Amino acid sequence: MKQGKKYTESVKLVDKTKLYDSEEAVQTVCQTAKAKFDETIEVHIRLGVDSRHADQQVRGAIVLPHGTGKTVRTLVFAKGDNAKAAEEAGSDFVGAEDMVAKIQNEQWFDYDVIIATPDMMGLIGRLGKVLGPKGLMPNPKAGTVTPDVAKAVKEAKAGKIEYRLDKTNIIHCPIGKASFGPEKLAENLAALMGAIVKAKPASSKGQYIKSCVIASTMGPGIKLNAQKFM
Repeated sequence: MKQGKKYTESVKLVDKTKLYDSEEAVQTVCQTAKAKFDETIEVHIRLGVDSRHADQQVRGAIVLPHGTGKTVRTLVFAKGDNAKAAEEAGSDFVGAEDMVAKIQNEQWFDYDVIIATPDMMGLIGRLGKVLGPKGLMPNPKAGTVTPDVAKAVKEAKAGKIEYRLDKTNIIHCPIGKASFGPEKLAENLAALMGAIVKAKPASSKGQYIKSCVIASTMGPGIKLNAQKFM
């Protein structure tokens, strides 16, 4: 596959044999973000756990110090006072049975995060097959099933991200935009890595962080010295 000129230039900036410290890595990733749009900076972390075992799941959520740079649209499933609180907190959509019907009948997905009060989970369960594959199902571990929907809405809008293992034991997470600059990206990266290290399962043996790569949307991967975070 022929690579574009900008990508070829970016590759020259990266030493593939080197494990970069986080400060140098974020500086380099900003230099490799040469697209005409504000590229997202993502981190890909391979863990030495087996996601097939329930006791080795790594999942949680964290509000990044500087957010993600992305506008987050929230849908809250709640009734009564909780629905009112969600609206006052600035949720884009609030409802109950009406929202379930809209998702089922119209295949409606114009939102990024779903938040629900615990009493709504029986209702949302009907949407499991639709929301599950898209990673939209609310979850207590991610703080998206909560009686305090107002707080959850504000956190989602402030740049809360969820981290979780995929089937290949890798966590993929955005840590901001190239326009943030190295300092803010480094702080977001440190916050995310700190949360993942804290979430290490007790049953995990051997090396916990196998590898860590940072990259912009259109740029090459930069290998991080992940052991510095342990």
